Amino acid sequence: MDFWGHPIDPGDPARCSAPEESGVPSMFIGRAGKQGTMTDLSPRAPGRSTGGRAHHTKLLLGIIAGLVIVIAAAAVLTFTMTVTTGTSGASFPYQTHYSVSLPDGNAVTIGNSRIAVMAYNGSVITDADGNREQLAVGQTRVISPRHATISIFGIPIYTADFQITLQYLGSSGSRDNFDLTVASSQKIPSFLLDRLVPSSVKATQA
Repeated sequence: MDFWGHPIDPGDPARCSAPEESGVPSMFIGRAGKQGTMTDLSPRAPGRSTGGRAHHTKLLLGIIAGLVIVIAAAAVLTFTMTVTTGTSGASFPYQTHYSVSLPDGNAVTIGNSRIAVMAYNGSVITDADGNREQLAVGQTRVISPRHATISIFGIPIYTADFQITLQYLGSSGSRDNFDLTVASSQKIPSFLLDRLVPSSVKATQA
């Protein structure tokens, strides 16, 4: 009989469910293949914490990379090179030699000096900042020394005195050829030499 005193039909599956075991309601009895489902979520908590740390690390690295890029860009934008006539009187132990070809009759600027050359009867007339000298083949002219300063963020990071020497080698067509020497008190970086000797002079380092 059921709870209400009615007879139970053995053929009725709805009234023949399995009895509860050990006084524990059947809803709390674990089913096959479902054991441990209540505790399976707990191991995932450390994983979520590790993922959070990784996210913060990537964020921090991104911020650092952004700052480096901004500082580098600011350094490039504030990079300045000035060349003046005032020198310290230092000696020039460092030398860099170039083979250069100057346009005949056209002025160029080398190391802040305005230089113009013009071939004349097998020689060349050189004009450096308004001072003229005539050179025969093999003769040399020394241009007044200069002082170069490189600054970043307005702070000088490199200074050097330098002096340019021109030795006339002859003319070919509309070009006058010289051996150009840049002597300096400090070793001059290649990027600074590129600024001192412009591309218009067709210089080749010897």
